[in-house]
Amino acid sequence: MEWMIMPYRRYAEFSGRSGRQEYWMFFLFNMLVYLVLGGAAAVFFIARAASGDTSTDASVPVVGIVMVGLLVIFALATIIPSLAVQVRRFHDQDKSGWFVLLGLIPYAGGLILFIFMLLEGTRGPNQYGADPRDPYNSDVFR
Repeated sequence: MEWMIMPYRRYAEFSGRSGRQEYWMFFLFNMLVYLVLGGAAAVFFIARAASGDTSTDASVPVVGIVMVGLLVIFALATIIPSLAVQVRRFHDQDKSGWFVLLGLIPYAGGLILFIFMLLEGTRGPNQYGADPRDPYNSDVFR
């Protein structure tokens, strides 16, 4: 659980390095939250549609709207830590954080970022800091 919430503690820290474990555990945590909130909202809206309620009055399920609202708030609150952990992940590979902009390339950009996030980082210290996998590095769990 420590690895899942570490990027939130390093909210807007774009310097330093983040290992694969930190990135993928953060990604897994975000996907679980999206799945739970999105699934809960979908259940309430599907239940309304299945009940045959076609009225246009204010009978929209309040719980579904709250879940969608929480999902939007979580997505907005996660933008900066997501970018920061991606930048630190590129730093771990001794690459510039500007590589994050590859994600703006239509269709191929997401695949390129996915492949880069799978690659192993450089061993030992590099120009962006100490190796996050080094067990003697005291900066890993800041």
